[in-house]
Amino acid sequence: MDLDVFVTAHRAEWDRLDALLRRRGKLTGAEADELVALYQRTATHLSQLQSSAPDPQLTGRLTQLTARARSTVAGTRRASWRDAGRFLAAGFPAALYRTRHWWLTTALVSVLVAAAIGWWIGTHPEVQAAIGAPEELREMTRPGGQYESYYSTHAATSFAAQVWTNNAQVAALSLVLGVFLGLPVLWVLLQNMLNLGIGIGLMSGAGRLDVFLGLILPHGLLELTAVFVAAGTGLRLGWTVIDPGDRDRRTALAEEGRAALGMAIGLAVVLFLSGVIEGFVTPSGLPTWARIGIGVAAELLFLAYVYVLGGKHARAGETGDVAAADRSPGQPAAA
Repeated sequence: MDLDVFVTAHRAEWDRLDALLRRRGKLTGAEADELVALYQRTATHLSQLQSSAPDPQLTGRLTQLTARARSTVAGTRRASWRDAGRFLAAGFPAALYRTRHWWLTTALVSVLVAAAIGWWIGTHPEVQAAIGAPEELREMTRPGGQYESYYSTHAATSFAAQVWTNNAQVAALSLVLGVFLGLPVLWVLLQNMLNLGIGIGLMSGAGRLDVFLGLILPHGLLELTAVFVAAGTGLRLGWTVIDPGDRDRRTALAEEGRAALGMAIGLAVVLFLSGVIEGFVTPSGLPTWARIGIGVAAELLFLAYVYVLGGKHARAGETGDVAAADRSPGQPAAA
């Protein structure tokens, strides 16, 4: 493409579009039709420039021009509570359903790793000795020790808020760091499974695994599921960098990145619920079976949310991405 010839041929159209956009007051019907036509042609020009003769200054001008024109043509819209409700009722469960193979596989492998670590520690006293002195281990695992008192040390409200904040940060890190080929996500996940495996190993070595599971399962089922969803989504985002499929890499990353951002918001709600359970149910005086029953019920409700509601909306075409009208202008297809 001869850039000078291209600019000379189309500059008048761009200047006319800019003039219409700057016009104060209402446009006539003919001017509105002209604006739409010029917007469509300018979008095509932008696509041609980006694919054939990228020029940063000219591309930047046309990008701003098409964005302004799009805003005028499509109108602007403010997000509302209705949008949030629709996302939680359709977009989020659909995104969970679409990525289920990633986070279910992540969950299976992670649980096996944590169980293997726990078995290794629990059956090898020398490994336990390497973790801490005998007195320290007894203090951690004895009745009323650190593993048990951890859930009742602070007031339930502040503890739930602290847990929610910490877990939301872990989930957000997993989602954001996924773009680096997923490698940091694997590290974050390994650290979480290592901590879980150590707890399983030490408490089983002390003959108190049932107590540990009674403390972990009420909130841990939902909490770990949220962590696995975040990790699986992060790994999926990392794989998109490697293999964008039938989309160009920029488009694929934009779509999956927006879906991951929405996933972070939805997971914050899930982790809030698990934090409430951890703050109020886990340290409560309820029988162990009742506390675990609450955790199992919360997990089953989440899975029904994914497979029933999410499956329905995913089959209807929902992806978890923001609505087309709310997306920033991307690279249009050449006409």
